[in-house]
Amino acid sequence: MTLGRLLLAWLPVAAWLGAAGWGAHRLVGLAASPAPTPATLLAIAVEALLVTLFGSLWFDSLGHGEWWLLFGLVGVLAAGVSARPPFIAVVFSVLRYVGAGALLAWRLG
Repeated sequence: MTLGRLLLAWLPVAAWLGAAGWGAHRLVGLAASPAPTPATLLAIAVEALLVTLFGSLWFDSLGHGEWWLLFGLVGVLAAGVSARPPFIAVVFSVLRYVGAGALLAWRLG
């Protein structure tokens, strides 16, 4: 896999994770949430990079089948580090990671 291909997969994933996080804040009622800080943007970029590398391992070595299940399980695991109520944290986290997996399936698949 080339670095350019990974970069072209990372950009939409980073945009998706940022937009999904913003949308989650709006839906939960944090409409007046502050503008993202550079630290928040860096955290989103690193998270997107790690998800992209994880997806590239899946799509380049193990295949394309059942990617939604894999990214759904990663979303459930990631919900454990959220400060939101448990049910909302799981739903938002699974949606974020399955959406990122769909973008990676499109870009890397």
